[in-house]
Amino acid sequence: MIGSVFDAMVQFFKDDDWNFRQLEGKPILQMGFSGDNGSWACYARARDEQEQFIFYSIMETKVPEDKRQAIAEFITRANYGMVIGNFEMDFSDGEVRYKTSIDVEGGELTTTMFKNLVYPNVRMMDRYLPGIMRVIYGGATPEEAIQEIEG
Repeated sequence: MIGSVFDAMVQFFKDDDWNFRQLEGKPILQMGFSGDNGSWACYARARDEQEQFIFYSIMETKVPEDKRQAIAEFITRANYGMVIGNFEMDFSDGEVRYKTSIDVEGGELTTTMFKNLVYPNVRMMDRYLPGIMRVIYGGATPEEAIQEIEG
């Protein structure tokens, strides 16, 4: 790959006018995003040795332990059929995130490739966030919440 994933990543976010900060000593950028349905933290991570780029949207709310099984069902239903990215939940602490990633070994990351990973990511978090909250706090079943979102 020409140049590093990290350098290309930093250049993309600068050129695209994102406000970010690098985590000290790590190839990770932290930023926030506000959508129509909420705000959350985002992390962009370069794995230069593996020639990979990963982008995460991370919900601020941790899923309470008694709701984790229901949210696991919700994200499994949401993930079914998704082409770019997926939801993940850490069962140990209730963190929910949306992940998009690419392996560019032997190639070069372009602005279009970054856009095609970053923007679908934040759109999916924004689209499904109300459903996650309805399951946690609004008494909706995972199936009802997905039906409201996907129709």
